[in-house]
Amino acid sequence: MHLAAENLAARRGNNLIFVNISFCLTGGEALVLTGRNGSGKSTLSRVVAGFLRPEKGSVTFTDSGGRTDRRPSEVSHYLGHRNAMKNELTVGENLDFWRSFLDDGSQTPTASIDDAAEAVGLGGIIHLPFGYLSAGQQRRFAFAKLLVAHRPIWILDEPTAALDTDADRLFAALIREHQREGGIVLAATHQPLGLNNVQELRMKGFAGGEAGVWGG
Repeated sequence: MHLAAENLAARRGNNLIFVNISFCLTGGEALVLTGRNGSGKSTLSRVVAGFLRPEKGSVTFTDSGGRTDRRPSEVSHYLGHRNAMKNELTVGENLDFWRSFLDDGSQTPTASIDDAAEAVGLGGIIHLPFGYLSAGQQRRFAFAKLLVAHRPIWILDEPTAALDTDADRLFAALIREHQREGGIVLAATHQPLGLNNVQELRMKGFAGGEAGVWGG
């Protein structure tokens, strides 16, 4: 299994954010995106997740059986700055929705809703409305949705936002466990996550003109 990007360039509005980004990750590996705000970390994450169309280049996923016809967006969890939960629904109802919505029909075991809540250190409160929780608790449960449906690729954009040190360590342990199970991780972060088998890509943004993007 591997995730590969080749010669990516991306634009936000009229601004060309980055050019010539390439990488290849196999099962169990992680790529950590670092760099200042505005350097392109979130943009690259969203391109890989399929939310933004690249200006140039491609992103491909090859599964363990050599199948290449599935888009990375079909096999990825994306955890961005927003938690993607409904405040008026309970935690359990939110997680049940994501469990059903993200079900890929595979036989890969996933955590139950109760077990996912325990895994993020918040067992026993899934009956509460999501909007009732603190920002840190909401972020923990946003992470729990990665555990209730299988996806081999985790794309994490500032995954430890609104978390304390204990939660940072807990999340890092869950990400490492995903790697041990053969999963791939792409994480944009300002903080060290303590992951294994890590490549680092320092994003610098693109301050020059567009010559060379299209070979001109």
